[in-house]
Amino acid sequence: MLKQLYRVIKISENKIEKIGESLKRAGMLNTEPLAVYGSDKIPDGAVPICSIDRCIAKSILKSSVDNDIPALYMGKDTAKGCCPAALTYLGFIKPPKFIKYIVSTGNEKFFGGKSEYLKANPEIVEEFLESLGEIKKLNKYIVIQKCQDVEEDVDIKSVLCFGKGEQIRNLTSLIHFRTTNPFHTVSMPMGPACATFITYPARLAEKTPEDMVFVGPVDPTGNNWFPEDHMAMGIPIDIAIKMDEDLEKSFIIKRPDVAYPKVRYEIKK
Repeated sequence: MLKQLYRVIKISENKIEKIGESLKRAGMLNTEPLAVYGSDKIPDGAVPICSIDRCIAKSILKSSVDNDIPALYMGKDTAKGCCPAALTYLGFIKPPKFIKYIVSTGNEKFFGGKSEYLKANPEIVEEFLESLGEIKKLNKYIVIQKCQDVEEDVDIKSVLCFGKGEQIRNLTSLIHFRTTNPFHTVSMPMGPACATFITYPARLAEKTPEDMVFVGPVDPTGNNWFPEDHMAMGIPIDIAIKMDEDLEKSFIIKRPDVAYPKVRYEIKK
């Protein structure tokens, strides 16, 4: 049993809306923070993730940027046509045998030897997948919804934010407001964008470290659609709650001129 999968933190609609507002305010975000949770029913007005785009990660980014995109959901009955890597990292299927070759050096038996050259060899990919442990889906459906639109008490697992460099830096510093160990709080792990967005922060993978925030994506195969000046931050809900509680006491509110200076100095050659 995945201990982290059963850490239930029921969040009311008012609470998650406030958390989203706090994160948006802290990061001065132009995008909407997204809540990630599992459900046994489809929220009203929600649409299948892959109806937006075959790439689940791209669909999620679009939902944060575009206010007209409603809640997104995915279940086994809506998986057709979705990226198989995302289906793996969201716990709907087991890792296909060819993945270790596609991600590393290729194999003529699969897709004509096509490869992404992200790992040095297939054996390293196998060890990487073993380091994740078993990946299980959240519920019958996984739901990604703007924090401001959540309309009922749900077991939210994580919150996802998109921002530019300075915005993510400030959110990271807010996370560190109460940390004593600076090395075990924020990570930029290997994996597809959907792993950074959902799998790791929502703790779908059995061996996901506790109390850790994930920044990325580090997968270059998404560089043709992910904005070059942006990063994503996947925040487990218990950490997002602390960020909301600490905002008013932190440098962001107490020293806004430091967080977002009006006067900037240009570094020249």
